[in-house]
Amino acid sequence: MSDTQDRHQRTNSFKDNDRYVRTKSGTYVRRDSMESDRRRASNTMPEFRSALKEKIAKTRDELPKGLMREMLETYKPNLLTRRRRLIEDCVRDLLLNNDHIHVVEQQMRQAIKFGLQTETHEDASVKCFPTYVRELPDGSEHGKFLSLDLGGTNFRVIFMELTKDKEFMMDSKIYAIPQTIMTGPGLDLFDHIAECLSNFVHDRRLEGEVLPLGFTFSFPLEQRGLAQAVLVKWTKGFSCEGVEGTDVVEQLQGALVRRGDVKIEVCAILNDTTGCLMSCAWKDSRCRIGLILGTGTNACYLEDIKNIENLDPAAFPGQEHMVINTEWGAFGDNGELDFVRTKWDKAVDEMSVNPGKQIFEKMISGMYMGELIRQVLVDLMKDDLIFIGADREKILERGSFYTRFASEIESDPVGEYTRTRQALEEIGMDPDDVSDDDCSALRYVCESVSRRASMMASAGVTALLKKMDYKDVVIAIDGSLFRYHPHFKNVMQSRISQMMGINYKFDLLLSEDGSGRGAALVAAVLKRGKSDN
Repeated sequence: MSDTQDRHQRTNSFKDNDRYVRTKSGTYVRRDSMESDRRRASNTMPEFRSALKEKIAKTRDELPKGLMREMLETYKPNLLTRRRRLIEDCVRDLLLNNDHIHVVEQQMRQAIKFGLQTETHEDASVKCFPTYVRELPDGSEHGKFLSLDLGGTNFRVIFMELTKDKEFMMDSKIYAIPQTIMTGPGLDLFDHIAECLSNFVHDRRLEGEVLPLGFTFSFPLEQRGLAQAVLVKWTKGFSCEGVEGTDVVEQLQGALVRRGDVKIEVCAILNDTTGCLMSCAWKDSRCRIGLILGTGTNACYLEDIKNIENLDPAAFPGQEHMVINTEWGAFGDNGELDFVRTKWDKAVDEMSVNPGKQIFEKMISGMYMGELIRQVLVDLMKDDLIFIGADREKILERGSFYTRFASEIESDPVGEYTRTRQALEEIGMDPDDVSDDDCSALRYVCESVSRRASMMASAGVTALLKKMDYKDVVIAIDGSLFRYHPHFKNVMQSRISQMMGINYKFDLLLSEDGSGRGAALVAAVLKRGKSDN
């Protein structure tokens, strides 16, 4: 089969194999035209390879046996087929270069600057909310604490006991949030959480103790105090009525009061990024950035109080720094990322529960990555470039391609497709109907999407590092995307190093116990402060 031929006839007339052929310049000409004749006459390499292949086939029985024959069989030219070239042409809008990333980093820094300034805060896409967390753990905290980590389709309740010897005991349980509660009245959501908290406390026979609770709430908040925060807007598929614009601490405390069977005091509310930062700062005092790369994405960092124009520095005497919750998932809502958005990004956005919002999050986070890959695959299938002859019905369904499939597919060694075929089997395809070329093309699409996500996340981290201008920083990272994707960390490490230069040192530290422990540590730091006073 020559370089200009495919096994299957195409349905797109412009790229039809029977009528058109692609020249080296990328132009399609009719096969019966003079240009095509000249191309065939001048390009003798395909005929040479075909003749050689036929000659080897005729003398197959005369070839050496054993290892020498195996070497001759495997040493074949690996030509880039015409179909593969068309696939790479189709997805090239997903490929970013250094110039793109540099512009994203500059735009992010400008958006952060607007978020910190009073006159531009209202319209800024990156809001940069103060968290009122002004102290990091120092290891002297002790006592019993609860933590509630709400940030997706599940939430986690944690009981943690700290000793004066810097040891801790931790017990936790994960509870599910039904879809009906995620989109129902807000009262039902907080009653469900309060019920799960009560069950957790009673199961561990702690109902007789007054337990301080740190509340990790992984949604855009306008923080008005350490235990006072208003929900700006729902994200991640939540749309509970009656919660936006209200104090979520009051909502939770009210639900606990209505039950009346446990003694829990909600003493601090924070974002998951702040919890991640606090958790890792307990281990490493160089930690200055908290980053979430999971269902959604967000980041926090340590800012000078004098640069936060929404705050009066006189209200915080003797204190220089405060953790800022950037809410950078909304970066791009003002058009900052239009120059790298693709038609597939726009399609994912239009089908989401919040069209036009959280643009950065929809381009890099785990909740949307799988659907983004599926959108690309659907376009390739329409042009008969992939999965020809396989059962493609299920993959046409919205949400059928999970983000975890991308991690599994990219975990396969190069040239092997064991996990790839297992993932396709889950989507309803018979592995025997899928060729190695299909698997290779699928991996290429997954790599294109995930690599773009890691590069854009790197641009955001670089913007924060340049903003703070510390020479040695630890970046605490949590989230399933960063935790389980085989190449995300390596791409981020290399890209940030490239953008920061050799004069800056940084480490990416995976938060092993998640943001939940950080919320309990905020409660512990608060109790320590009261004890000191």
